[in-house]
Amino acid sequence: MQETRQLSVELGEKEAEGIYSNLVLITHSPAEFVIDFTRMVPGVPKAKVYARIIMTPQHVKSFLKALQENIERYEKEFGEIRILGEPGQGREFGFKPAAEGD
Repeated sequence: MQETRQLSVELGEKEAEGIYSNLVLITHSPAEFVIDFTRMVPGVPKAKVYARIIMTPQHVKSFLKALQENIERYEKEFGEIRILGEPGQGREFGFKPAAEGD
């Protein structure tokens, strides 16, 4: 028989406010992934990191699976999430890699 364990999570007042991020930078080593949540502001050439999360590769893969499951549930309830700038989506949006030779 498997025991069900409950996890109590405390959410502080500051953390409950959340942090807005519109750009995520991801780097990795054999031992960890570093995920920097930043915010780009029009007219400002610099992005500030507002939160850095460091995770093991196993936890990142579990996180990816949880995100995929939640996106599927969201889209079942609210419809497909469209990403501006993808082929067939109309106007251009977001960041693009520099063209070869730039």
